[in-house]
Formats: sequence, structure tokens, C-alpha cells
Amino acid sequence: MLKYLATRLALTIPTFLAVLTLVFFVVRVIPGDPATAALGDYASQEAVTALRERMGLNDPLYIQYFRFLADLARGDLGKSMITGKSISEMVRQVLPYTLELTLSAIFVGALLGVPLGIYTARNSNTTIDYIGRITSLAGLSVPAFYLGILIMLLFAIKLKLLPAVGGGDLNDFKSNITHLALPALTLGLIMTASVTRLTRSAMLNVLKEDYVRTARAKGLPERAVVFRHALRAALVPIVSIIGIWAANLIADSVLTETVFARPGLGKMLVGAIMQRDYTALQSVMVIYTGFVVVINLITDLVYSLVDPRITH
Repeated sequence: MLKYLATRLALTIPTFLAVLTLVFFVVRVIPGDPATAALGDYASQEAVTALRERMGLNDPLYIQYFRFLADLARGDLGKSMITGKSISEMVRQVLPYTLELTLSAIFVGALLGVPLGIYTARNSNTTIDYIGRITSLAGLSVPAFYLGILIMLLFAIKLKLLPAVGGGDLNDFKSNITHLALPALTLGLIMTASVTRLTRSAMLNVLKEDYVRTARAKGLPERAVVFRHALRAALVPIVSIIGIWAANLIADSVLTETVFARPGLGKMLVGAIMQRDYTALQSVMVIYTGFVVVINLITDLVYSLVDPRITH
């Protein structure tokens, strides 16, 4: 187990470095000049040139790149090119909103998707199965922002049960949970559709195996056959899809936070793009990259717990 963990950690480092390099150069090719964005279109060329010099944008790319890596190694995300505020402080203010949204959506997706997938697999080719397959396919076809608008119209505008926009107060549980419910439900339902379909497919394959028929022939209760034997064997692909969606939800949170006017890394990312704020943009993308790398690492480790053969 320790050797497997060390191997995965060793592979994570070059992966993270490669993505950081890609992020740095992709941000630099985005059209627009942050100095012009900060000063306005009517600023003089001398003022723009002086600001670019202070920002370090006139330095060669390789110098900017190594400065970027050195700052990251010290844990310094720098300051916003537009506002001059500390990006680390800006991230600390909005990161909890993105984390709670992502974790809540994963919880909803797994809590609904896995049982529905098992249920439809056990009732394969019945009316319930057909309804579940059609519903999950529809869920995969609906974009997150469109589903968010529909949910907002229903629960916030028509029924007036929950607030439509904002993130609430993190120190006030009721305010926080009511503002979190609709965005988390939006992302969670989309994840539910994918998890349901894959869980159904994995369970159908396992339920046809000889050892499952043997367990039934021994007279084991159906619940024990399904959950102790079949589900355990089907967990690897289920863990895979949950890990994939955990990474996808980080990206989908950008649109969801925009639709619900919710503070978070997604809203910060959109603002950085609009303002051509290189430092803020690359910092947010680095944080997203770190999330994806950590999620992939955790998924790999869960594989070894679910199926010990993977450690070999």
C-alpha cells in the first residue's frame, strides 16, 4: 500500500508541473492587455508602458515563468494586477463557497445515483428501468446553467421556498444552507444521471457472474447478495465515475456560481478573464489544477482499498 501511494505521489508531481506550465502560457496568449484594462482604453501609451513595467509584463516569458514558479513554491499567489489586493486573501474569502458547493453536489449525486443504479439494474427491462434510463439520459443532456435556471424558476420564483441568488452567511447555518440548496441540487442532479447509468451497467455485468448465482443458490438474502457481493465487485467503475464527476463539478461550478450570483472561485475566474487580470486568472487556474490532481490521487487510493489487486 505504501509503495503504491509513493508511486502515485511521484507521478503526481510532474503532472502538476506540466499543467502549471500549460496554465502559465495559456493565460499569456489570451487576447487583451491587463495594463490597458487597468488604466482604461483612453490611457496614454506612456502610462500603459510604465504600468506594464511595474507589472513585470515587459520581462521575457521565461523570466516571468520562473518568477511564477518561485512565488508558488513560497505559497505566494501574488497580487491582483487590477485591484492590487492579495490574491491569497481573495481566495480565502471565496474558497469555502466553492468547496461546500462541490462537496454537497458530490454527496447528492452519489446518494441518489448509486441506489437508483442498483434499483434499475435489479429491475432490468421493466417499466421502472425504462423510466430510469430515459430520465438519466435527459439529465445528461441538460446543461448545468439551463437546469439551474429551471430549478431557480420552480423553487425560488414560483414556490418561493428558497433564495435564488447569493451565497449566504458562512457563520449562519440557516442562511448558508438555504443559499446552498439550489446550486448543489443543480450540480447534484446532473451527476446523479451519470452515476445512475454507470452503476446500472456495472451491476448488470456483475449480477450475471457465477459467484452471484452461487450466493443466491446458497440461500443468502437478496440484500446480502446485492450489497455484499455484487456491489463490492462493481465499486471500481462507480468510484471512477464519482472521481471524474468530482473534477467536472469543479469546472461546472463556474457556470453555476454565475447563474446563482454566488461567490466562489468560478465567479472570481470569470472576473479575472473579463479584466485581463493575469495574476488572478493563473492563480485560480492553479487552484483548480491542484483540486483535480488531488481528486485523481484520492481516486487512485480508493481503488486500492476497493480492489487490493490494484496495488500490485
